[in-house]
Amino acid sequence: MPNYRLFIAIELPAEAQMALRNVQRALPKLPAVRWTNPANIHLTLQFLGDYPAARVETLLNALRSAESNPPFELTLATIGAFPNLKRPRIIWAGVTGDTAALTALHRAVVSATAALGFAAEKRPFKPHLTLGRVKPWARGNDHRAIAAALNGATVGDIATVPVGKFSLIRSQLTREGAIYTPLGSVFLRG
Repeated sequence: MPNYRLFIAIELPAEAQMALRNVQRALPKLPAVRWTNPANIHLTLQFLGDYPAARVETLLNALRSAESNPPFELTLATIGAFPNLKRPRIIWAGVTGDTAALTALHRAVVSATAALGFAAEKRPFKPHLTLGRVKPWARGNDHRAIAAALNGATVGDIATVPVGKFSLIRSQLTREGAIYTPLGSVFLRG
């Protein structure tokens, strides 16, 4: 049986996806940015990489240890760029709200996957939603245009997202973009 490319994420309701689409459309035209399809925007808790398809149920069972975390609410607010506005690679929407509960859920997920041999990322957890990726050919003028667009954007609270579950998602990379397929969800019970 093949390997699946997997990640664990909080999926967004349709209203939040449409609100993020509106943010993308409100920004000036930026030819150096490839915008993420709003249906694919999610909040990644952990990227796992390749994993045997035959062991997906084992992984889901391990993730169920995080179901004792309580449901919570996040607000999508602010936009920015990683690593910074001078050399942007990723344009993101940030989150506010119950970020302590989000951090606790992230820790629970990382702990559950560590039991199966997955290593935690060395970088600190920076919750965000990827709105777009800067194309590799972008240079100084492109970077300045992106910085000006983001600095000039008035965003405010974009959407409220109730978080009552997280999902194990398969990512298939194609020429047209990634195809995400949820393989199972864990419901938070508190």
